[in-house]
Amino acid sequence: MKPKRISIPLKTAAGMLGGYAKTRIFEQIRLVAFIILYLVAFQTLILGVPLSDALSIAGGVGMVVFGLAFFLEGLILGLMPLGERVGVKLPTKVGIIVISIFGLFLGFGATLAEPAISALRAAGANVTAWDAPLLFMLLERKTDILVLSIGAGVGVAVALGMFRFYYEYSLKPFIYIIIPTVLLLSLFLTFNSNLSAIIGLAWDSGAVTTGAVTVPLVLALGIGVSRAASKNKASSGGFGIIMLASAFPILSVLLLGIILNTSAPKVTDEQTFFSDKYRSEALKLFDGNEGLAFHAFTRGSEVGRSSFYGDETKYKVVLTQLANDTKTQKELLGGLSFNVWLSSKASEGERKFIASIKTLAEISKAPVSVATVLKQESLLSLRAVVPLSLMLLLVLTIFLREKLRYKDEVALGIVFAIIGMALLTSGIRMGLGPLGGQVGGQLPKAFSKEAKFIDSKMIAPFDTTIVYCTISIDGSKKQYFNFAEDNAVKTVEFKPDKYDKLNNIYEYVITRPPLFGPNLSILGIFLVLLFAFGMGYGATMAEPGLGALGITVEELTVGAIKRVQLIQVVSVGVGIGLVLGVTRILYDLPLIWFILPSYALLIPLTYFSEDEFTAIAWDCGGVTTGPVTVPLVLAMGLSIGSELNVVDGFGILAMASAFPIITVLLFGLISNARQKQLVNNSAEEENE
Repeated sequence: MKPKRISIPLKTAAGMLGGYAKTRIFEQIRLVAFIILYLVAFQTLILGVPLSDALSIAGGVGMVVFGLAFFLEGLILGLMPLGERVGVKLPTKVGIIVISIFGLFLGFGATLAEPAISALRAAGANVTAWDAPLLFMLLERKTDILVLSIGAGVGVAVALGMFRFYYEYSLKPFIYIIIPTVLLLSLFLTFNSNLSAIIGLAWDSGAVTTGAVTVPLVLALGIGVSRAASKNKASSGGFGIIMLASAFPILSVLLLGIILNTSAPKVTDEQTFFSDKYRSEALKLFDGNEGLAFHAFTRGSEVGRSSFYGDETKYKVVLTQLANDTKTQKELLGGLSFNVWLSSKASEGERKFIASIKTLAEISKAPVSVATVLKQESLLSLRAVVPLSLMLLLVLTIFLREKLRYKDEVALGIVFAIIGMALLTSGIRMGLGPLGGQVGGQLPKAFSKEAKFIDSKMIAPFDTTIVYCTISIDGSKKQYFNFAEDNAVKTVEFKPDKYDKLNNIYEYVITRPPLFGPNLSILGIFLVLLFAFGMGYGATMAEPGLGALGITVEELTVGAIKRVQLIQVVSVGVGIGLVLGVTRILYDLPLIWFILPSYALLIPLTYFSEDEFTAIAWDCGGVTTGPVTVPLVLAMGLSIGSELNVVDGFGILAMASAFPIITVLLFGLISNARQKQLVNNSAEEENE
């Protein structure tokens, strides 16, 4: 007999849905609130720098909250039920070859749908073509190939994982083979200046692949295959696949770099890179001279720009056009405002020349178009979620000939996933990314030895008669003048070397003083590292992927490993990893110095750990870096690197993935030792 449909009044249904939505949204606010407040409080209270573009960042954070709520709900209603159903049914109807081929496509599609991948796409904003040509090529010219390579690495990992589950192999031999292989290849690449620059990108790529989409889908498939392969075995055999999905993308990016290195120019200085004699090599990275000129103006200095034009007179003609012609500004600066370029990119000489031919307006920054960002990210969301959903639906309904249950829920879930991903990735671009970048850009202030240039204003014409002298008790003299701005008057020190007598222009330079005085401060370094630990800990607590893994681990271990305990141990590991990652950037140390010892410690820890706990621990290293952690940490690392003129700011995510494995393995060994001690004590008491 067909069950009778229950009719619920519209008002009651709306109230139920509203209450449910409110609960989900507040849950995301609770998860994200700590890390956001932590970052804002650190910048404003400790570093003493107000948050710029606060309204835009607040809107972006709001998008992240709603995006996460929609996206996770979409996963629960749509993608996860499909993945679980396929994972359970597939092993009962086909052999391991077909399962592995499906796993290959699932891993590839899930990676393309990861929100964190969007942060990796934008990571090339501060990389310069002369310092790291191959890295620039991967991030700017070959981004799609890079993402496809990462996806292929995950696909191969999932396919290999299916073989492991089907034949019930231990994860440890895979670790002993794959990890040393990747480490040795990374070590080999350090001896080449071009290839060494991509090591951090490769290891960070392994970290961004396992997030809110990949983790639940791959786990569902893995556990299904594991159960089908051995019905009498504990279902925790499904763990370990996330470890493979983190390791193989590292290998694929390193191999891609080796292949592309043959077509990339060599590392050189800025002047040589933009010179006419090097033009054919430089154009390997650009479509033409227009793109090369754009790079010189947006990321280079006066040295590179002068070298590009070769003749000083010709360069001054271009500067004149840049100052007065909006078409030239668009060609050479793109979306960068001319006045912002003048403040942040132009040299003192360039600013003085432009001030002599043009009255400069106040610097204004064009607001980011929310509609444009949403449109772009919506298209990317459709391209990511729809193919993955169609693949799961086709395999389930046509290949496996299974009826789709709860069609309305699944359809609604897919729509929610698309909406959520569009909002989430838009929020990353407008909120989390800029916030992490701002804090990262300000962190060097804590340990800086000298004042940092912030801005300059050209006063033309300048009246020297308003300059007055002061004298201190030791007889030293200084000159000052009063400067009026925004209906306020401030006293400014007059520095003769900033006055251009010929053009009667004075350059008023605004600097940011060191936070702890002129000497390198141990307190400043400690403060930065303490901040890095807190950021890693707080961001990890907000990761939805870790929460999902924690619930699964607690269920499958029948409460032996508590969800809360696992999350705490993992969060501490991420915090320690971020401390080491930031230290690497602060002192511009080779990443291999940090990776080799970390994984050298992991190998013996893995050897002494139980098989099941080993798989869980290595999976924890993969799920810590998702849609919340990646954009914040990546933007912070790149901003610190940019401030300190480090070639790249990658590698922080790699350390944030390694140390959770260490802490979880140690936690497991300690817990196991305590349990054995309790058992021995109980046995002794019974014997007595």
